[in-house]
Amino acid sequence: MPLDRFVLIVVAAMAAAGIAVYIGLLLSAAITMPPLLIAIVPVLALVAYICVRVIRDRLTNAEDDYYDRIER
Repeated sequence: MPLDRFVLIVVAAMAAAGIAVYIGLLLSAAITMPPLLIAIVPVLALVAYICVRVIRDRLTNAEDDYYDRIER
């Protein structure tokens, strides 16, 4: 596995863990402030969608695999 793909997986896992904790905090705070949660959920969904698209594009783009074509 190329090093850049490994680093991308580690960063994505750490980001997912951070997002899960953040969403948990938002949900626990929503008990006292429901309008805030209603306003933030669409923004979080948009950010998550953009992150998924960027990661998917990075993993499937053949032009970015420069180091895979280098002979050893």
